[in-house]
Amino acid sequence: MRYAIIGFGKIGQALAKAFARKGLEVSVATTRDPESFASDAAAIGPTIIPKTLADAVKADIIFLAVRFESHPDVAKALPSWEGKTIIDATNVFPVPEELDGLPSSAFVAKAFAGAKLVKGFNHLIAATLAADPIVEGGHRVVFLSSDDEDAIAPVAALAKQLGFAPVKLGKLNEGGTLVHARGRTWGQLIFQDLFKKEQ
Repeated sequence: MRYAIIGFGKIGQALAKAFARKGLEVSVATTRDPESFASDAAAIGPTIIPKTLADAVKADIIFLAVRFESHPDVAKALPSWEGKTIIDATNVFPVPEELDGLPSSAFVAKAFAGAKLVKGFNHLIAATLAADPIVEGGHRVVFLSSDDEDAIAPVAALAKQLGFAPVKLGKLNEGGTLVHARGRTWGQLIFQDLFKKEQ
């Protein structure tokens, strides 16, 4: 399984630190030349590999960690996203009118034709996401929601591998609304830093 992070701002770098902590290789890309952020990637660790966007999207599981309004530019990198899983770590607030009442991730899913989309890793601020997820004998929770039930299992497995405790919220318009902004209010689970103790 190959992994990539698209976007290398605060959230992208926080995700890269989670991979580096476990010695897992992940490609990182932006719409810029990889040389422009190679030193930042090297500072995080040797398993963080700067690549062009065209190379990074060859991965199987791809974290979308760009600004919400930039997602259509990323989507243009491939004519079809068939066989790929997108983890939407974006947030948009306040919610723009063009979403027509859809959760923002359902809107993002439309741009990535053929992909399976999972909303996840978006409810924590970057500094918390970057920190060691094993705290006081428990694991920091990440919430996952998707309209494609099959998509959640590999993302949950990756979350566990990175040291997090995945909690499934069901479909985007059901439990997933808890980690989306709605109108001018945040979902109730946004910014909640929760831990799960080993059973």
